[in-house]
Amino acid sequence: MTGDMTILLGLSTLYVILVFCRCLFGWEDKPCTGKKTSGAGIAQTTGSRQVQADIAQVWSNRAGTMAVLADGIGSANTGTVCAQIAVDTILDRFEPYHELNDPVYFFKSVFGEANKRIQRTAGERRGGASVGAAFLNRSHLYYAVAGDIRIAVMRGEEIIPLSKGQTIDVLAAQAYEDGKLSRQETLWSMEEKRVWNYLGKDGFHEIEVCEQPILLKRGDKVLLTSKGIFEELSWSETEDILINTASSQELAERMVNAAEQKNNPQGDNGSVILLQRLEA
Repeated sequence: MTGDMTILLGLSTLYVILVFCRCLFGWEDKPCTGKKTSGAGIAQTTGSRQVQADIAQVWSNRAGTMAVLADGIGSANTGTVCAQIAVDTILDRFEPYHELNDPVYFFKSVFGEANKRIQRTAGERRGGASVGAAFLNRSHLYYAVAGDIRIAVMRGEEIIPLSKGQTIDVLAAQAYEDGKLSRQETLWSMEEKRVWNYLGKDGFHEIEVCEQPILLKRGDKVLLTSKGIFEELSWSETEDILINTASSQELAERMVNAAEQKNNPQGDNGSVILLQRLEA
């Protein structure tokens, strides 16, 4: 076994131990991966992959609720380790807050910190993570994305996509709006879904961030998904599932089951985090 693989396996073991310790010692504000807080649901699928490189967690404290979904990039265990670093960095920074007065600054700062930690850990190996984070306080939603994670709000019978993602097609559309690309060049680029920015990338760029908070209403459902879900389920199919009044955990599991039923031989890791605003 190479030295690089030995290091990565050691890191993977370390993170498993840390997650176990969180459960064992009762860090109640920070549930373990796959567990739920009140009004939250988490479900995952490996798709056609052998390794689950998605990490999904939800953490509530006095400031509000922070949901983080990281889709690891890299071979073997590299992607999983990078995704775990990203999630841990964001939630560890969020832990002591009683009030989060500037979520946009928080996101920009902590995503940058996570990027540096991933780069230090991965070293010469290619690794990183697409990351989406959503913060809900008493009345509003804020979000941030690096890479390709989808965030949306289900209100009544309609789903409202929020994040655009940092992929080549989105970059091309923005360049066209700015007059930097011709219409033909833009059309050529629209089929390219490759991620151009993610945590751990050399030359890491600015993240996509919600500059204006979204006022939440009673009954709103906040959704975060990774590729194995949003590439399999259309927004219409997602609406048909989320329109139900079942619990967040049950709805998240239904989305995963619907994605798995597509039987895509190229299906990617997929994760769902679903949060429901239950109060008025």
